Amino acid sequence: MLTESLSAVERLKSLYRSPQKHLSVVRIAFWSCITGAFTGLLVAVFRLALQRADLLRGVWLLQARSWHTPGLLLTVAVVAVASASAAALVRRLSPYAAGSGIPHVEAVAKGDLPPASLMLIPVKFIGGVLAIGSGLALGREGPSVQMGAGIGVFIGKRVGLPDSESIALLAACAGAGISTAFNAPIAGAVFVLEELIRRFDTRTTVAALGCSCCAIAVSRFILGSAPDFQVQGPSYAPFATGVFFLTLGAFAGLLGAGYNRAILAGISFADRLNWPIELRAAAIGAVVGAVAWFAPDLAGGGDAITQRMLLGGVNHSMLPFILCLRFLLGPLSYAAGTPGGLFAPMLTVGAQAGLLFATVCSLLLPNLHLGVASCVIVGMAAFFTAVVRAPVTGIVLVTELTGSFTQLMPMLWACFAAMVVPILLGVEPIYESLRQPIVQSERSGAPASEEPPLSKRP
Repeated sequence: MLTESLSAVERLKSLYRSPQKHLSVVRIAFWSCITGAFTGLLVAVFRLALQRADLLRGVWLLQARSWHTPGLLLTVAVVAVASASAAALVRRLSPYAAGSGIPHVEAVAKGDLPPASLMLIPVKFIGGVLAIGSGLALGREGPSVQMGAGIGVFIGKRVGLPDSESIALLAACAGAGISTAFNAPIAGAVFVLEELIRRFDTRTTVAALGCSCCAIAVSRFILGSAPDFQVQGPSYAPFATGVFFLTLGAFAGLLGAGYNRAILAGISFADRLNWPIELRAAAIGAVVGAVAWFAPDLAGGGDAITQRMLLGGVNHSMLPFILCLRFLLGPLSYAAGTPGGLFAPMLTVGAQAGLLFATVCSLLLPNLHLGVASCVIVGMAAFFTAVVRAPVTGIVLVTELTGSFTQLMPMLWACFAAMVVPILLGVEPIYESLRQPIVQSERSGAPASEEPPLSKRP
């Protein structure tokens, strides 16, 4: 009898609490749709601006190469000035806008850092267009994530959401930035749960799905619905090829561990120089400008290179050189301190690694027929996994980017190996490594103009 009475009391308590819980879910669902639509619109316009900047860079380089040495000097100067201008915007107006922005968003979501002011959004937008558009090997997803998070924080505060819901909205809008940056709605939602929040809860999941859905609905109206990369349908890989994709994953794991260390080494070296950030960015921009003048196709975020890899339209004898150049150009560009992400350059290096692996296998085992497109797709997912340590996001992202669902099993094999190798080598995930110095710097003396972290407000 006593047990039945206690059960009845618990049911009454549950009924009493459920309206409040349901209200919270409805509220976060509503605002996730609103903020997701704004994020989709902003990131779609950002992508259009980058496309126009890439087109302008191509026209400029075509003309400048006809001017010979004066054209080279002008190109170096233009890229140096654009990079220095992006860095100056960061230093003067919004220091948190430097680099990818994803480590900052993760730190804000964990309550370790304050949210940036609204000024971050225009700085990230304009600085990203200047840096990426001028040819630095940086990705559009970093600015997209941080701008989306900025929208989520701004609207969450203005409508008076509780701190827990504001954090969920921030993370969800960051995921919507990923969704729109790569036209990959599921990957954006998965990124929130696997990388940003690293846990599953109802409100965050609802917010992530709502933001991604509405962001993609708006962005596809502007950008179209086709996958970012066009692939000539690779077939299902036979089970017997699993050991080769495991080997590709291990290769990508080694490369990923080296890439993480190269990024951190580049930042450390640039910091030791103790140059003003504008001078540092100008020097790196000058190097990138020279690369762009001699090899225009190798500058920028790398989408055009990745597309050619998927179609096999690359001189295989030049592949090791191209891989080495892009492997170094990404960390060098990131050390400039301008707005710009890591995803797109990572995917390019992964594609090159996959194509190199396919080339070597075809030379050693001509009857194997792994397939160029298959190895490129798997290489992208495996290298992403090795660097970020988010295998589910990597698999889903590459699947949505290429529109290919036939490579899930090879990607699973490769991502397994790519996950294990960096762990055995003692290399931390890149965003974890980048987040720690930011948090330590904040704790040593936060800017007075910033607000306290969401989770630590009274």
